[in-house]
Amino acid sequence: MNSIIVQREGNVGVIRFNRPEKFNSFNREMALELQETLKSFAVDKTIRCILITGEGKAFCAGQDLSEAIDVNGPGIRKIVREHYNPIIKLFRSIEKPIVCAVNGVAAGAGANMAFACDITLAALSANFIQAFSKIGLVPDSGGTFFLPRMIGFQKATALMMLGDKVSAESAFDLGLIYKVCADDQLQVEAMSIAFTLASMPTRGLWLTKNLLNKSMSNTLEQQLDLEEVMQAEAGETYDYKEGVNAFLEKRKPIFKGE
Repeated sequence: MNSIIVQREGNVGVIRFNRPEKFNSFNREMALELQETLKSFAVDKTIRCILITGEGKAFCAGQDLSEAIDVNGPGIRKIVREHYNPIIKLFRSIEKPIVCAVNGVAAGAGANMAFACDITLAALSANFIQAFSKIGLVPDSGGTFFLPRMIGFQKATALMMLGDKVSAESAFDLGLIYKVCADDQLQVEAMSIAFTLASMPTRGLWLTKNLLNKSMSNTLEQQLDLEEVMQAEAGETYDYKEGVNAFLEKRKPIFKGE
């Protein structure tokens, strides 16, 4: 059985974590398989949006601890360096939007991967847990970077130290996710958003994503200068010209992602 299921739905590349008997916890095989799939989608011009979700009752329970404690396994440092760090870097550097549909528990690295995606939806029954402190570890997969910026230092610190379970509705209220869906509507709504994004100006969406990435560390002056540069770049795209012409001609634009 493959650790992930890869599908194509039109211009959407779908990735499904597929270790349901292990609550989709990651081992080395799964992490490397995900990285290769993301790299493949990144260079495939027919894929204009990526959707990530899980099979079974869980989205992702984080690291498979049986591998982490295996004396013949990769070891914790190698797991972080070679498994999770590359995944988060790919999430943020792929020049296409990534939609995440959290269908169940998202714990540890699973939660932080969900928070690193561009647009994250969750089923009403889903929950998020910064489980690291429960076993004496520290948050990884970008958790200490994204959470304080998303919800502030106090709340991020409390969630990380106490390991509280956060319901989907609470995650929405905190600003951790975009939307909460009824369990039986999650995949439908997530795919609808993915299809919408896949039909939009892909280059412009990437420039927006890149600006958001840079805003994490830029000053206001630096960000204004970068907006100027990237706006000029967006203005040179086919999709910009098509969007303007469609507006003037009072018709629906047909974007190519170029």
